[in-house]
Amino acid sequence: MTERQKDRPWLMRTYAGHSTAEASNELYRRNLAKGQTGLSVAFDLPTQTGYDPDHILARGEVGRVGVPVSHLGDMRRLFQDIPLDQMNTSMTINATAMWLLALYQVVAEEQGADVTRLQGTTQNDIVKEYLSRGTHVFPPGPSLRLTTDMITYTVNNIPKWNPINICSYHLQEAGATPVQEISYAMSTAIAVLDAVFASGQVPEDRKGEVVARISFFVNAGVRFIEEMCKMRAFGRIWDQITRERYGIENEKQRRFRYGVQVNSLGLTEAQPENNVQRIVLEMLAVTLSKDARARAVQLPAWNEALGLPRPWDQQWSLRIQQVLAHESDLLEYEDIFAGSHVIEAKVDSLVEECLAEIARIQEMGGAMAAVESGYLKSQLVSSHAERRARIEAGDEKIIGVNIFEATEENPLTADLDTAIMTVDPANEARVVDALHQWRDNRDETRAQESLATLKATAAGDGNLFAATLECARAGVTTGEWSWALRDVFGEFRAPTGVSSAPVAVTAEAGTPLALVRDKVARTAEEMGVGRLRLLVGKPGLDGHSNGAEQIAVRARDAGFEVVYQGIRLTPEQIVSAALAEDVHCVGLSILSGSHAELVPDVLGRLREAGANDVPVIVGGIIPNADAAELKRAGVAAVFTPKDFGITEIIGRIVDEIRTANKLHPLESTEVPA
Repeated sequence: MTERQKDRPWLMRTYAGHSTAEASNELYRRNLAKGQTGLSVAFDLPTQTGYDPDHILARGEVGRVGVPVSHLGDMRRLFQDIPLDQMNTSMTINATAMWLLALYQVVAEEQGADVTRLQGTTQNDIVKEYLSRGTHVFPPGPSLRLTTDMITYTVNNIPKWNPINICSYHLQEAGATPVQEISYAMSTAIAVLDAVFASGQVPEDRKGEVVARISFFVNAGVRFIEEMCKMRAFGRIWDQITRERYGIENEKQRRFRYGVQVNSLGLTEAQPENNVQRIVLEMLAVTLSKDARARAVQLPAWNEALGLPRPWDQQWSLRIQQVLAHESDLLEYEDIFAGSHVIEAKVDSLVEECLAEIARIQEMGGAMAAVESGYLKSQLVSSHAERRARIEAGDEKIIGVNIFEATEENPLTADLDTAIMTVDPANEARVVDALHQWRDNRDETRAQESLATLKATAAGDGNLFAATLECARAGVTTGEWSWALRDVFGEFRAPTGVSSAPVAVTAEAGTPLALVRDKVARTAEEMGVGRLRLLVGKPGLDGHSNGAEQIAVRARDAGFEVVYQGIRLTPEQIVSAALAEDVHCVGLSILSGSHAELVPDVLGRLREAGANDVPVIVGGIIPNADAAELKRAGVAAVFTPKDFGITEIIGRIVDEIRTANKLHPLESTEVPA
């Protein structure tokens, strides 16, 4: 131990929540007892997208990837016996962030807490939802208003709260390079701060208080030196923007404050034990450098590419953090990279490139304009396609996937059915019943009056938080709050970025893509159609569309006519589109775990329409047992993260179309494995 006092560790969190508020509360209290120092709440997709559990789009999604919170009663149970004035709570919530924070505040008040002492973070970054994660609800303008109103409310009433966590994490998951990740996050921050200061709700002399509450949530990949340099570049650019654009003189208020979850995109289904060392390397990127160290860290579990981690898996990830913080000497030294010419050169390069890209986005009219034009989305789809192409070509090596694939039997996955956690299928019905009981027992007059006030406020220009608080107290539900605002603001379907993405994989003679293109053309000719048509569908509320977009782009490049309407569709809408477009194959992408309910529905509707000859393929995080069940139900093929070769997948799709149409195999144009 050196003479220097050891630094305080970062906040240690586990992103968690599932099934019900009661089950999640039990999980939180267990994690806190194990030494976790902050909470990170995962909400289910209906809660994130503003639907009640009994809505048609919520079917199969309730409690799957997070906890369902439909009203004040759920929030009470979620934090029962957890004193909120002593807690630092992160809530991953965006379109409905104002609503969930209002519920949180009311529960804290009921506990007797002084709300001015509440500490925590609401993600509340809608731009990255348009670009990568897909839980947006309202158009950009109204969404920015909700963000502005929430920031100004918290600065005045909950001053220790971070009202927005500008989130570049999901941008990297969608394929962003370090330059894109920094540039798009900073452009979002500029759009938010410009809107807040233009609203007139913050006096000139309190602008620094707003800037000081802006936090970031970033991603750290396995290239940990590059990632650490990225964090240093983030800090330098943020300091420059807040000083030069907004005139913030207080150095502490200009500090780049960020939390991190390390990269889930790089976690593999193949040899998943390798994910542990990946997670450790990625954590080093955000902890080794004192001058760029994260304020909060949450780590994924080794088996997230297989399914929902169990409490034991989450404990393992927590212990990784604790070993580094408490057993190593990491926190005993000043910044160990200070003065490194290698690090400084890399940071200088990143800063220069990022400032140029930020300027380009500002010339377009800022982040919101770049979202609406499709520029940001098309750039991400393109960079993701390039990354996938490098993996398939072997230029970017991933152990166990495209190199060193031989492996011993893994005792961790010997029984895959118990290697991940599953949600009781009957859980959804219980949650829906509880919702109906809540509605039956509330003061209906007060609930409806509060919703009328909310809509009137939305139609005007007043701050929406007070009306939202009254809705929370009156027993309004998540879906009712969201629909009231939908009635005023409308809904938004973000650009997919597929049609404008450039070709990422060449189709020169003899290449795998050229062989598949030939197979597509020959099949279309034999069937007497101009082009093969593939519908790529995203049923339910799963907004993680990266995989679907990459399939759509590669199928387009292979000669398919691709029908892709984006996210958040019902099985009925998908089947209607398949019939209207007379497609030759339906591809469904689901990562949320709702495949068991939604895929059979699509199959049944196709059969009812007499389209038995249209093969259905499915891709996503699907356990082996579920994959077998889907095939028994009539699915032609199931693809999971281990099937990383997109060109090969497209070739398999052609094979399934030929089989369904009783055409002989085209062995001469098989794609090399």
